[in-house]
This record gives sequence, structure tokens and C-alpha cells, in this order.
Amino acid sequence: MTAPAPAIRIRGLEKSYRDLHVLRGVDLDVAPGSIVALLGSNGAGKTTVVKILSTLIAGDAGTVSVNGLDVAAQATEVRESISLTGQFAAVDEILTGRENLVLIARLRHLPRPGDIADALLARFSLTDAGSRAVATYSGGMRRRLDIAMSLIGDPPVIFLDEPTTGLDPEARLEVWATIKDLADGGTTVLLTTQYLDEAEHLAHRIAILHEGGIIAHGTLAELKGLLPPARIEYVEKQPSLEEVFLAIVGQDRNSPATKEQP
Repeated sequence: MTAPAPAIRIRGLEKSYRDLHVLRGVDLDVAPGSIVALLGSNGAGKTTVVKILSTLIAGDAGTVSVNGLDVAAQATEVRESISLTGQFAAVDEILTGRENLVLIARLRHLPRPGDIADALLARFSLTDAGSRAVATYSGGMRRRLDIAMSLIGDPPVIFLDEPTTGLDPEARLEVWATIKDLADGGTTVLLTTQYLDEAEHLAHRIAILHEGGIIAHGTLAELKGLLPPARIEYVEKQPSLEEVFLAIVGQDRNSPATKEQP
């Protein structure tokens, strides 16, 4: 059985900013309906890769295709089949959540924008908050709304550039669940992140960008296999700070003293 063509295909991608060589021959394939995490330290070029894929900037050399479309020669068609969510939620705080969604649907000239907005509010568990100004939303709610806005028009490929930057642990888990749901629904997700636990929880495959190239690419198990065999030791497992925080917040959330006032 022939494997499906990659939803994203990068070969020999290079990009420089004056004398700074950011990308020095990046090769990467992303299968349809999968989540691939692109890891790298600050300045490694993760955002540059995403900007080239989303036609915001041009590469200096190499070939890049999204959904079989060349990003340089077919930029307009590529933009119609993708969505990009940056590091900070691009939502209008004055408008309500529903109004934000309706606005984007109208800008895309889609029929029945109200129905589209209502469906996305329900999909992202924001129906009860849909009539509230976004200024009242928590960080996790704003990010979920931002991702919902990016899905208007049903793009088959979505780029998430460090989507949980600045979010608290609870909000991060909310966004993780949203990203998993996207892939379960057939959306291809390329995720850039600095958080190793985020890649571990979400990604079907992980690519490590370092010194301008992909130095490792595979499943988590395959990447772990690159290291020497682990030495077995028996230690008492202590809960992580994140587990402690979520347990305490979960216990107190329903108490009268900690309930949010409407």
C-alpha cells in the first residue's frame, strides 16, 4: 500500500538574515493528520521555518510544499489551505467571543457566519462565554478562541508557533486537549515549542532543529533509542510541581472561597 504524500514537505531549505545563516538545509516531512513538534532553542530558526511555510517570508534556497502546493510559486493557494496561530492570541478584546468568530467568517466570505461561530464555540467549550467580551477571558480561553478562529474555513494544515507561551498549567492542558482534538479530526499540525513535555505529550513525531538543520527526527521512542540503554534504578517517585499545583487547584476550585464571581 502506497503511503500518502506528505502534507508538508521541506527539502534543502536555507534562509539567512544578512550575515546570519539561520537555516542551512532543512529537510522535513509531515504526514497528513499528524502532529509534528519542531523543537529548538531560542534563535534556532523554528519561527523562520513556520513563516516560510505560511508564505510570510521567502526562503533563499530549497523547495517547500504544503498540500502539494509550492509555497513560492502557489502562495495564494497555499494561504487558502493553511492557518497560522502565533505566540500570542490574535483576538479582539472589545468584541465578544462570538463576534470575533463571526468577523473572521465574514472576512472569508463564508455563508452563514453565525452558524459557523456557534459551531466553533461549542467545539471549543466556549458557548457559555460566547456573549462575553474577550477581555474577561482567561489565558486558556483566549488561546482556545484564537485556535477556533484559525479553523474557520476548515484548513487542512495548521501551524502553531509556541501556542502555550505564557499560559498557566491549567490553560496549557486545555490547549493540549484542543490540539489533540484537531489531529483526531484529520487536521495536520506543525507545532513549534520550547517545552519538551509539550512535545512529549502531543507529538506523533518530533524534529530537533539545531545549527540550521534537522539533526534528529522520529517518534519519541525512536529518539530515546538514540541514547545508551537506561540503567534501572528503584527510586521513590515524588509528584511534580505541576501535579501538586493541579491537585490543589482541583480540590479548591469548587469551594465557596475560590469560586469566581460572575
